[in-house]
Amino acid sequence: MTELGIGIGWRPEIADAVEGLSGIDWVEVVAENICADHLPDSLTRLRERGVTVVPHGVSLGLGGADRPDPARLAALGEKAVALGAPLVTEHIAFVRAGGPLTATPQLEAGHLLPVPRTWDALDVLCENVRIAQDALPVPLALENIAALVSWPGEEMSEGRFLAELVERTGVRLLIDVANLHTNHVNRGEDPARALSELPVEAIAYVHVAGGVERDGVWHDTHAHPVPGAVLDVLADLASRVAPPGVLLERDDDFPPAEELADELRAIRRTVTAAGARSAAAAGRGAAHQHGAPSSRTASRATLLIGAGARVSGGPMPGVAPEAPEAPEPETAPAPGARQRVAVAQAALLSALVAGTPVPEGFDSRRLGVQSRALAAKRAGVVAKVAPELPEILGAGYRKAFLAYARSRPMTGGYRRDALDFAEHLLVAGRPEDPAARRRLTEWWQDRSGSRPPGRATRFVRAARHALVRK
Repeated sequence: MTELGIGIGWRPEIADAVEGLSGIDWVEVVAENICADHLPDSLTRLRERGVTVVPHGVSLGLGGADRPDPARLAALGEKAVALGAPLVTEHIAFVRAGGPLTATPQLEAGHLLPVPRTWDALDVLCENVRIAQDALPVPLALENIAALVSWPGEEMSEGRFLAELVERTGVRLLIDVANLHTNHVNRGEDPARALSELPVEAIAYVHVAGGVERDGVWHDTHAHPVPGAVLDVLADLASRVAPPGVLLERDDDFPPAEELADELRAIRRTVTAAGARSAAAAGRGAAHQHGAPSSRTASRATLLIGAGARVSGGPMPGVAPEAPEAPEPETAPAPGARQRVAVAQAALLSALVAGTPVPEGFDSRRLGVQSRALAAKRAGVVAKVAPELPEILGAGYRKAFLAYARSRPMTGGYRRDALDFAEHLLVAGRPEDPAARRRLTEWWQDRSGSRPPGRATRFVRAARHALVRK
């Protein structure tokens, strides 16, 4: 595997700071935020200095019921080639649901949602991963995500789910220790157990990020300093295996460059200290056993991970006794698996973004928290892709957008969402200030190429949204 070292997530808002940081071995860039034929100057300068750049995708939805979109795969591959990247990364998540498999309108989450840890969902995910691997020009690594909600009826732990995925596909792992901490707080899952169950030799690199706890729920914000609890999980991981790379993520409320540098130093110290303790413990164990390898070293030696490889060394530890036996790996999902996954994911996403009833077995309070979090993220991203909207609407932007989002699920991405929001306001005769309404009309017309819709069009669209809510 490629040795990456210590890195940071490159974002336009901190591009100058990232270029000025010392000791940066590599950076990661959100793939959807760049164009393969027009890379940001900052990334070009970093590459010329020998800094590795890895594209990190957020929209493939490999955990969704549909097969991966060839156009999205091609675009991700083109960016990897343009950046000279040694690998690309994505998430074990679904980001849209509905469509032909469920005969319902396709809805967009606008964020990463957890895949149910069932054999059906694993079968679908594995086939989607193999399709992606065949299409991409470089190796693929997949990230575990943070979750606010738990699926009812899950059939395996997170560690076992990841181990099965690696065994069947040979895919690499991007382990986010902040997400392991998030799932510990929100879902009661033990990070140490997850690390003990997954094949650590398959790790391509590690994410570290901050968050905040509100009312007993941990929000993986990427906008707060990295807490000690997350560094503790990083230390546990680094005591088990030397991670090829570790990366600090920050997506909002960017601090001064020196604070970023301090966090990077803390990450480096954590990894170095954990590795030193692990090596010392292994040395003491070897001396005690007169040269025999420690149990940890022996267990590492039996795990051979690579393209098409299977995990050897016996059954994974810590599997709940009630978990059913794993079916034999299939070259394709079991009959009906995609449709079953599609129906379940569409029901959950519809409850989150369209106000339909909460599916049986879910915690309605947690779904409410997740729904509000999705709407808040949606408002924030729309404000970034269309900064003129909060400028025109002023302090009323957020309240107006959240009211719109409660009845209008996203169906076509954030830029389409921004246009639909502006249209929604104009149809309602808002904003009330004539000058602001005129500016909003000009903004909307400049991007849509038409006039605000007439009465008949408004009626049809209202009926369409009513059907979506049903």
